[in-house]
Amino acid sequence: MSEAIQWVRSLIFMIIIYAWMLVLGLVFAPYALFSKKGASQACRTYARSTMWLARWMVGIRCEVRGSPPSGEVVIGAKHQSFLDIIMIFAAIPHGKFIMKRELLWTPIIGMYARRLGCIPVNRGKKGVAVAKMVKDVAKEFAEPGQLVIYPQGTRVAPGSYKPYKVGTAVLYEGLGFPCVPVATNAGVFWPRTGIMRKPGLAIVDFLEPIESGVQRDEFLVRLEDVIETRSNELMREVGFDPDEAH
Repeated sequence: MSEAIQWVRSLIFMIIIYAWMLVLGLVFAPYALFSKKGASQACRTYARSTMWLARWMVGIRCEVRGSPPSGEVVIGAKHQSFLDIIMIFAAIPHGKFIMKRELLWTPIIGMYARRLGCIPVNRGKKGVAVAKMVKDVAKEFAEPGQLVIYPQGTRVAPGSYKPYKVGTAVLYEGLGFPCVPVATNAGVFWPRTGIMRKPGLAIVDFLEPIESGVQRDEFLVRLEDVIETRSNELMREVGFDPDEAH
């Protein structure tokens, strides 16, 4: 019975947060159309209110650890669910995301993504996509910010593995910024698919930066090692063993 109640609470929660996204998007639209600050304020309001609702409605507490960067960096983050996106965005002052191009045509989300300076990528043409991504990012960084990229390229369920792609290393080299790895266990409680949201402590952990200038192969090995090791530790901390998940 308790699981059924949690499922119903989860369903209501999901309906509310997407309705709230629409409401905020429309309310802030006149401001956001002419101001990146307006777009950022709308998205930050949404992120913080969603985390508050998650705690109140489905029992997910959100905790940020480490030192979120405020300067120009590349953030290479573990991506398990929508929750880690909003937690990271709420923690940094000027977040910009590498995102799949299709999202630009999504109502509300697409407009705000453009105003925030997010960089769209065409997944179907990998070589062209990476080259264009570097060019677009260099242009966008005429204004300071923190560029968030997901090195595995997509959401990965807790306990699953996908290889780390070269795009993060190419950006790291091309921009000449340090890279801040970010680990998470958010997918344990807010899975990438389905309705059910489980109560518990969702964590994103900003780890020690990888200094600029590290050779590409070494950089990718270091990035994957620190993110995967720490994410596994965070999952075990809340009682989920990634080695037994699959």
